[in-house]
Amino acid sequence: MEDNRGKKSIRNILLEKRDATSFDLMKIASQKINKKLKKIKEFRDAQKIGAYYPIGSEILTQDIIQELLSNGKDVFLPRITDKNIEFKKITDFLSLEKGSFDIMEPKIECETENNLDVILVPTVGITAKGIRLGYGHGFYDRFLAKHKTTTISLTLEKQVVKNIPKSDHDMLIDWIVTEDRIVETQK
Repeated sequence: MEDNRGKKSIRNILLEKRDATSFDLMKIASQKINKKLKKIKEFRDAQKIGAYYPIGSEILTQDIIQELLSNGKDVFLPRITDKNIEFKKITDFLSLEKGSFDIMEPKIECETENNLDVILVPTVGITAKGIRLGYGHGFYDRFLAKHKTTTISLTLEKQVVKNIPKSDHDMLIDWIVTEDRIVETQK
């Protein structure tokens, strides 16, 4: 239980820090991250890509999603069903509706595909070794425990921290992309 308390306080500090980022800075950081993302071969070569629609102060992924769709890639966004997420294919932003936690999710009738080449994972904080701190619901950890895929965390440089307590069920992230650098975590 101690572990969860530790995570909770780190999460609150990091969210506060991220929420304090101005929208203009977030736009600039998101553009830099979008450019760097394309340098990762696994991302460039992927056909089936899991992404997410940003909420709050998350990295702005709309341009990434739009570009992928324009380039003929298959784009899948998470939809929450009970305690799990499944990825559903979108063809444009009209495929989305407001779902759980007020997050834009694919409509129920969108085709489900959980075997993806790459998944962009929303991140509150992360260590250079790929220990990720999410929002504490465990959706991505549960999903990634069942589906092996390349994972990429998009985050601000200031969200990369030295230590995050790791739980047994925490899945490590393969790549971290910030506005300043690309980190391959398992090297």
